Amino acid sequence: MSHPSLGLPPPDQSAGLPAPAGRVRDRAADLAARALVVALDRDASFRERYDEAGLRARLHDATILADRLATALEVGDPDVLSEFVDQTVPVYRRKRVPLDHLIDLCEGLKTALPVVLAEAERAPAYEALDAAIAVYRNQRRLAGDARKRNRFIQFIYKGA
Repeated sequence: MSHPSLGLPPPDQSAGLPAPAGRVRDRAADLAARALVVALDRDASFRERYDEAGLRARLHDATILADRLATALEVGDPDVLSEFVDQTVPVYRRKRVPLDHLIDLCEGLKTALPVVLAEAERAPAYEALDAAIAVYRNQRRLAGDARKRNRFIQFIYKGA
């Protein structure tokens, strides 16, 4: 990934798949809505944890993920999405959003992509989403994630 302050040229917007990226960007809201529905079906704790405003925030997060996926497809570099995901982890920790829920949103995007992309165009998109999921899973194991803890292990660590 190039960086303008290092004097490197910006990434070539036509190096990857610009036409499929445009379709993903145009239908980002639809993809995000479908991803949220899939995430709600996968994990029942979504409904327990979030009210209406929280679900709208997760819908907005899925829209942003779809837009960054379009950028990754456009540039032809799956690291664009995984670097974005890595940078947003502290924000979600501060908001007390479990990274498992963001993994579910990425999986929901993978489920929704066949509506927009042809079979040959899905492979780079799946690669970018898998890289993003790997970053979320790696960050999830660190302390500070808002996931539900094992009560027995908490008891041992407290030394009660």
